[in-house]
Amino acid sequence: MPDNLIGNIEDTHLKDALSERYLVYALSTIMSRSLPDVRDGLKPVHRRLIYAMHLLRLDPAAGFKKCARVVGDVIGKFHPHGELAVYDALVRLAQDFASRYPLVEGQGNFGNVD
Repeated sequence: MPDNLIGNIEDTHLKDALSERYLVYALSTIMSRSLPDVRDGLKPVHRRLIYAMHLLRLDPAAGFKKCARVVGDVIGKFHPHGELAVYDALVRLAQDFASRYPLVEGQGNFGNVD
């Protein structure tokens, strides 16, 4: 090991290092996933849902498909996280009380205001 690398090692308390790194991770997560984008107001999961629906050719002239089909495609191809987050995002896209202009036309029970 070269001697010049040893001089760059800083002695830090574990508690301080973990709190600093967790704060950086939490802020990056909030900025990239939790907050909607200013350009279109969508989160990444919403964009993935709309793109998957485009690939399934679900346009206004097409018939309805089950939510499980869309959610399964999104989880399998684009969003390898839990299905509940993707399903909740899909339901939110169809609720007329959740956004001014719903992007998805839901068929059946998509929740109520309560």
